[in-house]
Amino acid sequence: MKILLITPDAHMHKLYIGPHVRSCREAPLTLTTLAALTGEDPDIEYKLVDESVDLVPLDFPADLVGISVMTGTARRAYALADHFRFRGIKVVLGGVHVSICPQEAAQFADSIVVGMAERTWPQLIADLRQGKLAARYDDDSPQDAFVPGLPTPRWDLLRKSGYMLPYTVQFTRGCVHACDFCTVPAVWKKFQRRPVADIIRDIKLVPGKRFAVSDVSPFDDVAWAKELLTAMIPLKKKWGGLATTRVTDDPELMDLLVKAGCNYLLIGFESTEQSSLKQIYKGFNKSDDYKETVRILHKSGITIQGCFVFGFDHDNADIFATTVQRVTDLGIDIPRYSIYTPYPGTRLFQRMEQEGRILSYDWADYDTMHVVHRPMNMSPVALYEGFRWAYKETFKIKSMLSRAFASGLNFPITLAGNITYRNYVTRLYRSRAFEMPVSSAAPTTNSQCEELGTEQDRGAPRLLSVDRRAV
Repeated sequence: MKILLITPDAHMHKLYIGPHVRSCREAPLTLTTLAALTGEDPDIEYKLVDESVDLVPLDFPADLVGISVMTGTARRAYALADHFRFRGIKVVLGGVHVSICPQEAAQFADSIVVGMAERTWPQLIADLRQGKLAARYDDDSPQDAFVPGLPTPRWDLLRKSGYMLPYTVQFTRGCVHACDFCTVPAVWKKFQRRPVADIIRDIKLVPGKRFAVSDVSPFDDVAWAKELLTAMIPLKKKWGGLATTRVTDDPELMDLLVKAGCNYLLIGFESTEQSSLKQIYKGFNKSDDYKETVRILHKSGITIQGCFVFGFDHDNADIFATTVQRVTDLGIDIPRYSIYTPYPGTRLFQRMEQEGRILSYDWADYDTMHVVHRPMNMSPVALYEGFRWAYKETFKIKSMLSRAFASGLNFPITLAGNITYRNYVTRLYRSRAFEMPVSSAAPTTNSQCEELGTEQDRGAPRLLSVDRRAV
């Protein structure tokens, strides 16, 4: 049985080196974990394709095609599904967007997976073999404090040269917080931890010295995090991941992070304005304390990628210059900006719909780089132009070099990150792909969109519409 697993291209965080493309992120876990869930079955041959770094083999002789769907990749995923179904191949869709919009996704698949797949994927494969594939598989098991035993991902099935960090290890699932723009609470109702022994097993199997952790807030259960980090110290690996600003609150936790090999953290600062932080249910971030947070992290030798969002209801035209200056003053090593985006399934989406402020229902616009809602205190055009200005101003060569040299021993990480975002700024100003999609109050549906994706789509039936009532 030949199974083709695909992650569609999200057109984000990529570095173009001549004809070559490299993802500036860690390798994704979804496909490698799915392939591991069926064990060492000699009758199954997997081919994994992350479209952000490789072309999808549209003529692949698959018995089943599985596509992992995020909101921003939904249009592309549906086009690929149409293509393979047109060839007579069974297609199953899963992922965050499918779990949030199952009725929509079901229109484009032979089967959908809602929720996590560790129990349902092996059952789906068994049903396929017997010729009785169900239209829908739901993970209705109770969410315990600990994630059920997951196998080590099949890292061997992804091209290692396509990523900055080709090995990714999962620590936790979900989040203890519920920011209004985040889809995590919509999909994972509880914060779950993996057994420490399972995590240590996976880290030991990572070839080489470096890996990444992509969980959104793995250290907010401080007692559990300390247990894990203590067990990681003897492994002598170097790694990076995500954390909230609260990570610096506990000196012992910070000490263990360093001893366990952490030298990079992505921190969601989100805003310099406390009123905005309270509005998005992230009031645990204290903007007045950011300087101390950064100081502690830098003292610990940790490079900071600091994320800031534009377009909150309290933002006005001054927010762009204020944020750019604050980023400089704080000494953020690798700044990153995005646009406030109401993803389906979130409290923000529900509020924006009720207020009639959503400008686009074309999921391809939902990448935090397009304006898809009407801001309160500026026009959509002003928000988009301010977003572009902030990136251009921040990633001038002099500013980039200043940040890189200030990072000391972490110079290579900081410089690579800054070059990546300067590359992104160039594309932001030159490519039509990043133009603001709408400037009117009237929402657009997918039926009004032009041809999907890339030339690869031309062999497949065109996606004409997505029913908003299914959201």
